[in-house]
Amino acid sequence: MEYVNGSKEASNLIQTPVEVLFQTFNETTRLLVNELECTYLEALAETGENIFQDDIRQENISEMTKKRLEKYYRDLVKMNYSAEDIRKAFQLACLKGMRENVQPNHQMTPDSIGIFLSYLINKFIGTKKAFSLLDPAIGTGNLVTTIMNYLPHHAIDAYGVDVDDVLIRLAYVSANLQEHPLQLDCQDSLEPLFIDPVDVVVCDLPVGYYPNDIRAAEYELKADSGHSYAHHLFIEKSCLNTVDGGYLFFIIPNGLFESPEAMKLHTYIKKHMHIQALLQLPETMFKNKQVAKSILVLQKHGEGVKPPKEVLLVNLPSLSNKLQMETIMAKIDIWFQENKVH
Repeated sequence: MEYVNGSKEASNLIQTPVEVLFQTFNETTRLLVNELECTYLEALAETGENIFQDDIRQENISEMTKKRLEKYYRDLVKMNYSAEDIRKAFQLACLKGMRENVQPNHQMTPDSIGIFLSYLINKFIGTKKAFSLLDPAIGTGNLVTTIMNYLPHHAIDAYGVDVDDVLIRLAYVSANLQEHPLQLDCQDSLEPLFIDPVDVVVCDLPVGYYPNDIRAAEYELKADSGHSYAHHLFIEKSCLNTVDGGYLFFIIPNGLFESPEAMKLHTYIKKHMHIQALLQLPETMFKNKQVAKSILVLQKHGEGVKPPKEVLLVNLPSLSNKLQMETIMAKIDIWFQENKVH
């Protein structure tokens, strides 16, 4: 995990609704891990499905385990939980499972980034109250459902794609429990997507090399030799799946424009999109500054779409520092007034 995230939040919760929910997710998941001989994340998806369906779906589990599960689920329905409580508790359970079975592609975007992205999306789309949204590397769905929870007065037609079947199932269960409509596809996002172009793309870019050189050859941003950068191809794919004038919000490595392929990427962006903003995330959010990230906001070219008078460049303070964040947001508000991006 590159992000410093999750553990502090978990330790500070004392029998809040989030902690009660997390304990239920965790204990029932543990019961199913033992019965089904599967990973924690697979069992978490199973118990989440049980809760959503109000039924124990697993066959061939012992009567004792079934009764214990029923007791947990019965106690759960006695309380009312908000979608945000469910999302946070499910996120904590996902983080626990990821720590137990570490894989490079299993990481979650911290809540603070998702909340800040919600603020940025709201600012950029202006008065539009209904829009379509795609996350081509949706993972467990935490980023998308954070945005949906923090933009409750918007009608969001959301789509998510991921190649990892366990993560996509967790996204499915999480969205169901939060009662969010979310269309999910389990596939390689760089293959053809059967999704109409969307108004907004959000993506915590998967960083690394893309192994399918035949598919990569179809992209302008393919490498001249060897494997292509997956994160470059994701930017191009996202642009292709965005409507003219639509916005793209990427969480990028700080060194994105310093790689050997950076000039080609810069040329592609200039040809197809306008850079609206680059906001550097605080280094304290990451284990070391070598993996620090920023938020890059792009707008796809379209009729009547003009570049901003100046790109919004911001070094963000700690997102938990209320006073400094209010100062930064005031500056961002002034930028929007001066640039009239809508």
